[in-house]
Amino acid sequence: MSQGRKIRAWVASAILLSVVLPGSPGAHAQGSKTTGYPAVEDVPPRPKKPAMTADEQVKLKKELSATRDHQAPKGKAGAGTGQPVKP
Repeated sequence: MSQGRKIRAWVASAILLSVVLPGSPGAHAQGSKTTGYPAVEDVPPRPKKPAMTADEQVKLKKELSATRDHQAPKGKAGAGTGQPVKP
């Protein structure tokens, strides 16, 4: 092996080691914590107050049902009015 090849092999080895071994074994794991995203295990605390009470849910269901029933076609006369006609 020529002297030039030996030097290139050493340089390549040094570069490879500098990429593979950037520091201590935990350095990579510690560096990933600074991404700004929470860890998978971090779960937000449960809210103390529910988003909607049971009474609010019942009221909303009634309003939605009334709106749906109001929009539904009535009988045979209105059955085809909302449907496009095929040519």
